[in-house]
Amino acid sequence: DLLVVRELTGGLYFSKPKRRYQTPRGEAAVDTMRYSTPEIERVAVRAFELARTRRRRLLSVDKANVLETSRLWRVVVSRVAERYPDVACSHMLVDAFAMELLRRPQAFDVVVTENLFGDILTDEASMLAGALGMLPSASLGGGTLGLYEPIHGSAPDIAGKGIANPIGAILSAALLLRWSLNREDAAQAIERAVSRVLAAGLRTADIAGPGESTVSTGAITDAIVEAIGSREAA
Repeated sequence: DLLVVRELTGGLYFSKPKRRYQTPRGEAAVDTMRYSTPEIERVAVRAFELARTRRRRLLSVDKANVLETSRLWRVVVSRVAERYPDVACSHMLVDAFAMELLRRPQAFDVVVTENLFGDILTDEASMLAGALGMLPSASLGGGTLGLYEPIHGSAPDIAGKGIANPIGAILSAALLLRWSLNREDAAQAIERAVSRVLAAGLRTADIAGPGESTVSTGAITDAIVEAIGSREAA
């Protein structure tokens, strides 16, 4: 049960300058990685608040042995940690965490990191669950508003074929209920229903093992809806 808090509006993806240009030796390109104290503090506070609702452990992932932005990141996260003495905060370099995530994923609870690292690490983490189609995400601001979606793309190549895994989208709805609508009861009902359906052996093709039978998108969705309405999920 891993929660990754990824900064979404700064870092290498959005900082300037960003351009391609010609040189006497051929084409060159430049990207810029920039972070400010307020940007880092904002996502760190959100991560600590979320850690308080879970096992009260937070790992900050950076590349502070090389990058100045990561050195600032570590300083700011450490400063924010002083406001949360009830949350155990630690730091790890991103390359070490990429290895440890596969070696001992159960050791981690809430992870906070910057944009590029988070993009890569969350795709890596999806394999712990079996497939990209399993995982929900939430893009959160400072209040209760959020954008909720599965972490995978729209997959137009399989549209209408009935083989897509709907669990990431269904669990994204659970996150919406929890974080935007303050309906923890409803969120847990959805999550329990998904767990029950998976425990019963229903699988879409992306998460089926060798020789396992598969069901369609509609069939697994109907099973989850039925489980939500059952006494055990209520």
